[in-house]
Amino acid sequence: MDPQSTYDRIAGHFSKTREYAWPEVESFLEGRRVDRALDVGCGNGRHTELLADRAERAVGVDLSHGLLREAVRRARDRGFDDRAAFVHGDAAALPVATDAIDLAVYVATLHHLSPRSARVRSLDELARALRPGGVALVSAWSTAHDRFDREEGFDTTVDWTLPGGETVPRYYHVYDPEEFETDLAESDLVVDDVDVSSGNCYGTVRAPGTRTRRFDG
Repeated sequence: MDPQSTYDRIAGHFSKTREYAWPEVESFLEGRRVDRALDVGCGNGRHTELLADRAERAVGVDLSHGLLREAVRRARDRGFDDRAAFVHGDAAALPVATDAIDLAVYVATLHHLSPRSARVRSLDELARALRPGGVALVSAWSTAHDRFDREEGFDTTVDWTLPGGETVPRYYHVYDPEEFETDLAESDLVVDDVDVSSGNCYGTVRAPGTRTRRFDG
């Protein structure tokens, strides 16, 4: 199950259901102003738009060419195309220079990577891209969500239904909160806070060596 072909297939319909930014991302970004920002797994650019309002330049990275086209269209239609760029790339091998990013969001994407080593590698990549003092928000789907009756993390597929009834399976690793904490801690990131909200695990993280680790999850 290739995530690139999966999201290329559903990109247009998927984008129509992802118009608004997540409140947790809005709260994280509130009051921040930076030079360079990064949206890992940017999808249709809804969170890149928020970053573009808070940075001199924002970059959205996604594996799906279809979603990148949606993001470019959104940026043009909503007037932030002069402050944002969209780049094809893998979250586990970010096409971003080392120590280049002041502020990042990595939401609703980590759980699509397999196996676990790829997920941790992607967290290491985020750490590499962040400059000293840079901060980021990481999220993943959690067993705390109402739709799951499981306490331990697990792999699953969730179908996306296109107009006309075709279903397209999407891979997910659904994290339990302790496992999410563990993966963050084993990466090169410095973890400031871990929490669960709206059925997702959230981690507020920093570039290596900037702060002592603290867990509130």
